[in-house]
Amino acid sequence: QVQLVESGGGLVQPGGSLRLSCAASGSIFSINAMGWYRQAPGKQRELVATIINGGGTDYADSVKGRFTISRDNAKNTVYLQMNSLKPEDTAVYYCNAVTIPPLRGYWGQGTQVTVSS
Repeated sequence: QVQLVESGGGLVQPGGSLRLSCAASGSIFSINAMGWYRQAPGKQRELVATIINGGGTDYADSVKGRFTISRDNAKNTVYLQMNSLKPEDTAVYYCNAVTIPPLRGYWGQGTQVTVSS
């Protein structure tokens, strides 16, 4: 079992920045990849960014050049640095972890990000 706890959400003006954190605990040795997803009202949950154990990263086209995912293995924490935020970035952001073995996915409780003037 893996437990994920997100923090760092809030209200920010367009053009501003926020940093989300996701602390993992439990069977962290089996985590193969971690990522951030978001879900806006009335929309499906979508991938924002992922990072694998080797350090490789991937981003949704809508956030490339603005968001950066990183990982501190000593703290078992993944971060999402979000710059140049836009109103369309408003959503609940969820942390995700994938373990192998066994192949399982875990979710955090979510943190609200609101971009508004």
